[in-house]
Amino acid sequence: MEITIQLIKQLRDKTGAGMADCKNALNETQGDIDKAIEVLRKKGAATASKRAEKSAKEGSVKVSKTDDKKIAAMIELNCETDFVAKGDGFQSFTDKLAALSLNHKANSADELLNVKTDEGITVKETIDSMMASVGEKVELRRVKCIEMKNGFISSYVHFGSKLGGLVAVQGPYSDEAYDLGNKIAMQLVAMSPLAIDKDGIAKEVIEKEREIYIAAAKNEGKPDNIAEKIVENKLGKFYNENCLLEQEYINESGKSVGALIKEFEKKSDGEFKLVEIVRYQLGL
Repeated sequence: MEITIQLIKQLRDKTGAGMADCKNALNETQGDIDKAIEVLRKKGAATASKRAEKSAKEGSVKVSKTDDKKIAAMIELNCETDFVAKGDGFQSFTDKLAALSLNHKANSADELLNVKTDEGITVKETIDSMMASVGEKVELRRVKCIEMKNGFISSYVHFGSKLGGLVAVQGPYSDEAYDLGNKIAMQLVAMSPLAIDKDGIAKEVIEKEREIYIAAAKNEGKPDNIAEKIVENKLGKFYNENCLLEQEYINESGKSVGALIKEFEKKSDGEFKLVEIVRYQLGL
């Protein structure tokens, strides 16, 4: 059977593999598309196994949301080099993965890896084929899907798609509320808070900080009563830096994010409560 360019393109569309790989697979299977797909899958699986120990810290973070902004998904897909990460094929594939996560409400990498694409193969098989095509380790690292039935979800993905954030808000949707949520998502991405407020920070983290501050004060020879005041002041600074509501708003010095939200609630006469935050940074 003649291996035409149309046949090669058809196989490429189904698998995402390179043109040369598709041509070789079709030659090997005498033009049988289904058998050629199997050949490419096996090659992809072999490549995946071979590159398992490689470091994949480049890649892309992408977000997909429903039109009503009530469900949002964020994914992180890694590769080895920035060259591959910036390629149109890699970028369009990460957009596709975010949309698949949203459509299937996949809330972990394992869940999404088992989802079937429009080509009839799983995400894992598609990633294996991509590895064979680009010659690099490609790894689906993280997936998160959030649903807010009594609110909405705002987001921000930094230029270059290396950082992304989701902010789930309880309260009525409006263009102004959604815009504020997006600004807070930008704050989340830029300032990397540990939690929304003090209650969200693990007790062991606070105790460790307190232990460090007490030891430092005692090493300076401070009496117990003074040492305790120093510790409380330092803990206050720790909260200011690591709790989103207590952080200084990046677009207006002297005003906290919490104060910004209170101003909006007063102006709009509606609730605006941060319920969940998710921040992805490549490799971290």
